[in-house]
Amino acid sequence: MLGASRGSMAAISHSLDARLGASGVEGLSDELFAVAGLLSSDKPLRNALADGGQPVAARQGMVTQLLSDRIGSGALEVIVEAVACRWSSDMDLVLAVERLAAQSAFALAAGQGNLDATEEELFRFGRAVDSSAQLQMALTDSAQSAQTKSAIVHDLLNGRATQATSSVLQYSVGHLHGRRIDSVVDELCNLAAAQRDRVVAEVRVAAPIDDAQAQRLAAALSELKGRQVRLNVAVDPTILGGVLVTVGDEVIDGTIASRLEEARRAVIGS
Repeated sequence: MLGASRGSMAAISHSLDARLGASGVEGLSDELFAVAGLLSSDKPLRNALADGGQPVAARQGMVTQLLSDRIGSGALEVIVEAVACRWSSDMDLVLAVERLAAQSAFALAAGQGNLDATEEELFRFGRAVDSSAQLQMALTDSAQSAQTKSAIVHDLLNGRATQATSSVLQYSVGHLHGRRIDSVVDELCNLAAAQRDRVVAEVRVAAPIDDAQAQRLAAALSELKGRQVRLNVAVDPTILGGVLVTVGDEVIDGTIASRLEEARRAVIGS
């Protein structure tokens, strides 16, 4: 999101945090995902609701009339607030509602004490998609409906995931909006981490690391970033040794391969 949309997203996300409190609200996420799905499939409607040229009261009245008997009062308040904001494009409104739905799911998971499990499940799902070309094709095939893709995720999770993991993934894989599936999963991981004001570091290593090593690395990264850092550790056979850490857009390359390349360049330069 750019421009006006970014400011609007920050404002309504903060407002939702205040509304949810520490425990979340049961059912809110599902209702917001339902509204996002409606907006995603109805371009004239989302155009009208995201049209900054229309008076705020008109946009709020339109959405109230349409949804008041279809969703609960809490979800309606969130949507009314969202349509009152300025959006750079109609799709930014859709993405915002989707993000609010996921935020609601993670807040509820935190209140229920299973946010850690949710974060781990999201990361493992992303790794499973990365490692399977067949699964990537199935989940990004434009010829497949959102319902079909949701069913694939449901079968993969097979009842072994938290409700938050199931709901956000089953919705998100069917509504990629042209984005890469790995970037969507990464965004969900970061949003879940933000629920506790921490960031996610993706750590790729040549061989598994033990708990003590993970704790030392997490502590060092937390000190570096000034915030609590959660590690998602993956074994990557392409790494000869050392560690490759990605935190947002920042990459910390401590792999043997990178050191060898630096040595090679030094030799050539000399």
